[in-house]
Amino acid sequence: MGLFYGAQRTIAASPSTIWAVLTDKDALLTEDFGIMELDGDLRQGGKLVLRAAVAPKQAFKLKVSAFEPNQRMIWTGGMPFGLFTGTRTFALKHDGNSTCFSVEEAFVGPLAGLIGKTMPNLQPSFDQFADTLKRVSEARQQGEAA
Repeated sequence: MGLFYGAQRTIAASPSTIWAVLTDKDALLTEDFGIMELDGDLRQGGKLVLRAAVAPKQAFKLKVSAFEPNQRMIWTGGMPFGLFTGTRTFALKHDGNSTCFSVEEAFVGPLAGLIGKTMPNLQPSFDQFADTLKRVSEARQQGEAA
């Protein structure tokens, strides 16, 4: 058994505009994404250290395990031997004049139930991230169209 969090938004912007925001570390840190620190490389195989507002004292060490521009990015992290693993997937699907964005995180492993009991509810942070991505991406899209 594992834990799952996620959010979806329809964004009035192209996948390339949204991708540009998703991979813009300055935007991820200065806009209201809930990210306090993000060090490392947002590229295939890149290693990241992330601090989130939901758990500001904890540094999450992550790996960019998939990086498909304008389509999908996956961050993975957790404990050795698969005892507890988190996999966060960002996905974009073009749909006419808009793009369907989804972000999902699954926490699995033998310790998921135990650790899950100590974790805060992450759903509000996923909603915040998706709402901010929608706002920033649509503003950028409008700026590009002007």
